[in-house]
Amino acid sequence: MDFFIEPIARLINELSRLPGVGGKTAQRLAFHILDMPKEGAQRLTKAILDAKEGIRHCSVCCNLTDADPCRICSSPKRDGSVICVVKDPRDVVAMERTRDYRGLYHVLHGTISPMEGVGPDDIRIKELLHRVQNDGVKEVVMATNPDVEGEATAMYVSRLLKPLGIKVTRIAHGIPVGGDLEYADEVTLSKAFEGRREM
Repeated sequence: MDFFIEPIARLINELSRLPGVGGKTAQRLAFHILDMPKEGAQRLTKAILDAKEGIRHCSVCCNLTDADPCRICSSPKRDGSVICVVKDPRDVVAMERTRDYRGLYHVLHGTISPMEGVGPDDIRIKELLHRVQNDGVKEVVMATNPDVEGEATAMYVSRLLKPLGIKVTRIAHGIPVGGDLEYADEVTLSKAFEGRREM
């Protein structure tokens, strides 16, 4: 950073803290921002501050929202008897893109990971249990990632919900659409067989 004057070095340093942004990308972004008209830089700054100050967690599903409850929780078109449990708000966006799911969501904001010191009390499991016991929920769909932490979280939540008489399902895992069997690993193929259905 000795090559840059202090304000540019600070801007590059802050941009490089963003996920997926390395030093070179941070430099390109910094110089792009410097080349912007002042009004453009002000709009960018205002958009960042507005998002930081105006976004909060929905009191029902814990998703990010600018209104409470969020538009999904308050929609009369959604099926309140089904809750899809996801790790973070990005997963809600991914599920909504399918346009197939019409139930509600619950965002855990993490998964159980003893190696990283994250236990059940560190994520939004208590809020989920409260919803299930009070909102007439019949099914909970566990849609956490198919990694060790996601599977552990799904199993933990399942064990808490089953005694309450709630149907707990897990999204299927397996071969992606357009994928080749020869490139799939054994675990993926095994999960694909487990999730097979009649045609």
